Amino acid sequence: MLRGKLKMVAGDTGKRAALKRLFGMAVLSTGLSACVTGSAPPPAPAVATPAPVAVPKTPKPVRIGLALGGGAARGFAHIGVIKALESQGIVPDIIVGTSAGSVVGAMYAAGNNGFTLQKMALEMDEATISDWSLPLFAKSSGVLKGDALQAYVNRMVGNVPIERLKKPFGAVATDLATGQPILFQRGNTGAAVRASSAVPAVFQPVKINDRQYVDGGLVSPVPVRFAREMGADLVIAVNISQAVEGQSSSGTIDILMQTVSIMGQSINQFELKQADIVIRPDLPNMKSSDFTSRNHAILAGEKAAMALMPELKHKIRQLLER
Repeated sequence: MLRGKLKMVAGDTGKRAALKRLFGMAVLSTGLSACVTGSAPPPAPAVATPAPVAVPKTPKPVRIGLALGGGAARGFAHIGVIKALESQGIVPDIIVGTSAGSVVGAMYAAGNNGFTLQKMALEMDEATISDWSLPLFAKSSGVLKGDALQAYVNRMVGNVPIERLKKPFGAVATDLATGQPILFQRGNTGAAVRASSAVPAVFQPVKINDRQYVDGGLVSPVPVRFAREMGADLVIAVNISQAVEGQSSSGTIDILMQTVSIMGQSINQFELKQADIVIRPDLPNMKSSDFTSRNHAILAGEKAAMALMPELKHKIRQLLER
């Protein structure tokens, strides 16, 4: 009888174990089924993605080139143009000059502002840039040797070579053997300016590296294209050449200067079209040899530049917004 009870207990225990196993399998089956076919757990709350912020476009800097033309004493007008530009916060990045433009351009590229240039101009003695060839007209190809001009320019720029000036600078001269233009961007600043200013029959040709050079005005009276070649995005050209019509030339130097001006007229018409702004100081009665009217020329340059300032600022804005 005891054995029978034990069997029943054992049987009951086995049944319970069997029931537990069946219940566990059912629970597991239900859980798996829920994972496969049942409702998915609620999704995680979406994280709001901020809208992209529009970054303002940084305007590309505009490299302004200043192309200063030739014209001997009329070149003082370049100083007035520089003063006007600076008064409006417009400071050229690249300077290129021909003849008188190379003289002013070199001193400006050396770090002298418009007011300093004006002071230098008013204090300049014409004798400091004039060294007459002796004997006069005898076996020399020019009346002036040019040594004094070279020394004066080097003194004014602190004897710094072109490549070490504070602004990129180029002086345009003409290769006497080939008639081709040359842009000096390295070497002795005074020598390059002297070569650029060597008006035939007025100054002796300048020998540099076994080649002879004369006035750059023969091939590039206002060196706009060279300002472009040096990387200018916008070129301001300053044309100080004399209008050929109505000019009376009585002296030898005046006749020679007018001859150079006549030769450059057709070149100017082509080259000035490549400039963004052309400033023409009003100097109808000033001769190229008139160093006494330097203050008048400076004022004329300032006035001419201010008259075109709205147009110049508009063009600069256009380039900044491109």
